[in-house]
Amino acid sequence: MKPESFVKVFAGSVVLISALLTYFSSQWWLLLTGFVGINLIQSAFTGFCPPTIVAKKLGFFKDCDCSCGKDRK
Repeated sequence: MKPESFVKVFAGSVVLISALLTYFSSQWWLLLTGFVGINLIQSAFTGFCPPTIVAKKLGFFKDCDCSCGKDRK
């Protein structure tokens, strides 16, 4: 899986989980959704994406010949 696809799946999963927790538990879980949104926006501008870095260290992208979160030129 490409890092870009991983980030989309991860962010979407966290947003869905946050929505479910908000519905069944507390409105404070919307803060998690906001955090995910802010992280996606900042990573688009800076190229720095913490989930990609963590996934790379955990070995998700062993066969990936890419910069994994860094700007490609």
